[in-house]
This record gives sequence, C-alpha cells and structure tokens, in this order.
Amino acid sequence: MAITPFTKKLVETAQQQYQLYKSMDEADEKLCKQIRKYYTDLGFTFTSCVDEPWSAVFISWCVLKGGANATEFKFSVAHSKFVYKAIQNATQAAGVFRARKLNEYKPKIGDIIHNNRGNSTFDYEYAKNHESYQSHSAIVVEVGEDSGGRYLLTVGGNESDSVRMKEIRLDKNGFIKQRSINPYISIIETLK
Repeated sequence: MAITPFTKKLVETAQQQYQLYKSMDEADEKLCKQIRKYYTDLGFTFTSCVDEPWSAVFISWCVLKGGANATEFKFSVAHSKFVYKAIQNATQAAGVFRARKLNEYKPKIGDIIHNNRGNSTFDYEYAKNHESYQSHSAIVVEVGEDSGGRYLLTVGGNESDSVRMKEIRLDKNGFIKQRSINPYISIIETLK
C-alpha cells in the first residue's frame, strides 16, 4: 500500500519528536515545554510533565500534526478512548482509523500499536467493551527485515520518561509476535 500524505506527515512528526527529545527526560525543561505544547495544541489542560502520563497525548498530537481532525480520531489523554472509537469504526466499517485484531492484520507504516502496561492482560474483546483501562500505544515508523527476521519500529511518548523508539518482532508472515508481559491488544490501521 502506498504511503499517503497523512501517513508521511504522521511518521515524520513522530520521528522528528524522537530525534529532538530522545536524549532528554520529561523533567528536562526543553522536553517539559514540548509536553505542555502537546496538551495545549489539543485543547487539553496541562498539569505536570512528571506526575501525569502523557503518552496518549503524544500519540494524539502526532495524529493531529499529521493532519487528522477530531471527527476522524478521538484525541484523548487515555489510549483506551481512541482505541475504543477505532474498534467501533472497524466494527461498522467506517472511519479512517480502525482497530484490528493481531492475528487478522499485518501492521504497516503509520499504524498505531496498542498494548497493555502495568502487567495488565486486556485483550481485543475487553478493549471493544471498555473505554477506560491502563494501556499504551506507539506509532509504526518503519517495517523491515534483518538477520533476525521481520520487525517494525515504533515511536512513542512517555516511554521511560521520554520519547523513545522500540523494536517489535514480526513472524514470517508479517503478524506481530505476541509477548507474555504487557501483551499487545490491537493495531489501529490508518486508512487516511
């Protein structure tokens, strides 16, 4: 599938944030100022760089800067809120952000990988029926293959108190390899 102008801008935005802030902690003045910008650009109330989780705000801000609007994406301070909306979209075959099951969809650049955090074990069915639970997500910025097989790279906010890049291994068919600790919940397919 060709990379759309939205996907290109979304990925460039996430990678730029990673390059600018990867060596900083959320308590550092420069990154803290940017975290405040994530909140205020979205119209959210900012309270603290270190006392409030900002990872969902980071994803929402990158999606906004990519060119999506509030009708298309449920901007939120909680990952579960925009995933819930994306699952509704998938169920109704509507919208440009649709949450897919791990065993039914191969992630691509510009998608959003959604996973548990805090040793939770929520699954797709739970996410389909609940708008509020602890979770995390990150934006796919690269899909490739190396000597270890297929992989993807994601960029996320509030990962070890900064903007970080992580590797996720894929199976030989291109599906995400599930993990036992903080398992993956869904993949938000980006159709914009």
